[in-house]
Amino acid sequence: METKPRLIIAPGKEKALQRRHPWVFSGAMRRIVGNPQDGDLVDIVDSRGQWLATGHFQADESIICKVLSFDTQQVDEAFFRHLFESAVGYRKRLGFSFSLMPLEPLTPLMPLTNTFRLVHAEGDGLPGLVADWYNGVVVLQAHSAGMHRLFPLFVDILRDLLGESLVAVFDKSSATLPKPKKSDNPAAQDTADRFIFQTKPIADDWEVCESGNRLLINFYEGQKTGFFIDQRENRALVQSLAAGHRVLNCFGYTGGFSLAALRGGAEYVETVDISRKAVELCNRNVALNFGPDAPHRGVAADVLDYLANPDRNAGSFDFIILDPPAFAKNHRSLQQGLRGYRAINQRAMEALPDGGLLMTFSCSQAVSVDDFRTMVFTAAANAKRQVRVVRTLPHAADHPVSIYHPEGEYLKGLLLEVRR
Repeated sequence: METKPRLIIAPGKEKALQRRHPWVFSGAMRRIVGNPQDGDLVDIVDSRGQWLATGHFQADESIICKVLSFDTQQVDEAFFRHLFESAVGYRKRLGFSFSLMPLEPLTPLMPLTNTFRLVHAEGDGLPGLVADWYNGVVVLQAHSAGMHRLFPLFVDILRDLLGESLVAVFDKSSATLPKPKKSDNPAAQDTADRFIFQTKPIADDWEVCESGNRLLINFYEGQKTGFFIDQRENRALVQSLAAGHRVLNCFGYTGGFSLAALRGGAEYVETVDISRKAVELCNRNVALNFGPDAPHRGVAADVLDYLANPDRNAGSFDFIILDPPAFAKNHRSLQQGLRGYRAINQRAMEALPDGGLLMTFSCSQAVSVDDFRTMVFTAAANAKRQVRVVRTLPHAADHPVSIYHPEGEYLKGLLLEVRR
């Protein structure tokens, strides 16, 4: 077996690894033996030389290594193939289908949902990798150089596992990979978002279906991998509750929650997002599903300004959805992020009528469940409203969380009833 570089952990710092936590922070490292480059496989050993794990080295990062295995030093093609087989099998057991759906108007025989998460990083034993299925197109997104270097292997594995159902693989890693150093080889730093496998040309707007709603996905310009798949089950909840409500969908992006509300019989829906392109695509999605005369309006505006402006008539809505971007990207920005979350939640609570519903989220990994609940409590107190929790709202089941990696539970949400 080829000898790999080694990370030697400082005495007493090995306990997290012994509990199978898949991250090694730079502060836990005593020294490095060898000269690993960003993305190389390394063995992690304790101060006595006892092997603990094998993972991908991340140069100049606070998380200096993401662990791939606590059980074997042999991390090879067979190792990754087994993990992909497990990920595919898990989604099939959840009831998802990898069959390719024709891009034609829906019929009752077609699947209601053909977009879902295929690989959820640590939750599937593949830290640093996200893969999403969009009706025959797999979008790969690497959050580490080690995973990005393996994309050719992953394409081969996906082709073997999915056969003719796989029509393309898109690499959407340009915004998620660590910034390259100027001294790095430029040829190794080609991170432009692009198709790395195709069996046929892919339209700029690729059509998928979620819970009976048709959606247009732009792989080049879309956020995350193209859509916020993690909210599927929460959108289904909105669909079940929306009948007769006037719904305000804030940070609405391309309209996932808006489509769910309209499908559920909402009286009127308004989608607010700061991105004009997102609002335009939202309007196209609404028209695709409900025609040009649907009771919906898209508004390109800053959400806080919208909620604070009485001319916007935010108070005419009795169901508000707040699904903002990650205000706290890391722990250094946590307090500032919490202030932002508190401000929008307070404004929404003040705008709602007696008995109104508020569905509110944070997707910031740095915001804990306790931080989120404390923020909501403070917003309610500042708004002088009686608020009760109807339901807690996690991300969907195709986003599994390793019991050893609680940080994977990044999406926090609450459905609230607000009373005056």
